Amino acid sequence: MSGSDDITRADVCVVEIAECFRGDGEIVANPIGTIPMIGGRLARASFEPDLLVTDGEAALIANDEAFVWPNGKVMEYYNPYRSMFDVVWSGKRHVIMGASQMDVYGNQNLASIGDDYFKPKAQLLGFRGAPGNTVNHATSYWVPNHSPKVFVEKVDVITGVGWDSAAKAGPAATKYFYLKRVVTNLCTFDWETPDRRMRLRTVHPGVTVDDVVAATGFELIVPDVVPESRLPTPEEMELVREVIDPKALRLLEVPS
Repeated sequence: MSGSDDITRADVCVVEIAECFRGDGEIVANPIGTIPMIGGRLARASFEPDLLVTDGEAALIANDEAFVWPNGKVMEYYNPYRSMFDVVWSGKRHVIMGASQMDVYGNQNLASIGDDYFKPKAQLLGFRGAPGNTVNHATSYWVPNHSPKVFVEKVDVITGVGWDSAAKAGPAATKYFYLKRVVTNLCTFDWETPDRRMRLRTVHPGVTVDDVVAATGFELIVPDVVPESRLPTPEEMELVREVIDPKALRLLEVPS
């Protein structure tokens, strides 16, 4: 592999997604989306070998390649919804979802844009599995287009539960609740603060703190020193380029 000059922003995002799974051990890793799929496979192929990964349908698979046709899958376990719900309700899952809107406490909106839910300005995906995901197991997020339209003061509809909403709901919503991180095309956030407000964890190479603040529609917790997101190691880059994502689909989501 050549030097770090040819490492792309997409590669950094992949590694930051992989880091979301560090320390998870033997759970079902369910990263949704192109770069999350690549990052999840990288985590298992490198520092979290016990992760179980889904094919996005009804099986757990052994493939390291992130995107394979059905006849190329190496099946580990048949995993229909009845089995997945057992995993979900026991807290043994870490999902990475997207977000059309998100506030400072991590409340997520996938459903609609506009003040009137019954007459929205834009109809989106709907609630999907977001409420059950967020209250039953670890959740992180991937946002490929960081902007003030995504990171807002108040979400129009709460689909994924944030830290403040979970606290208000009480024990039923907090037994397995854990919002871990948000990875975007600019930076990585977490909620490792006393009041669980969103904190700037790292900025990706070439991005400044001011860039992130300008692209965020609420006041962030910004430490005095914000490190850069780490670069992938040569071994990780070989895995990504040669095994996990040989067609470079990650570059379609976060262009160089």
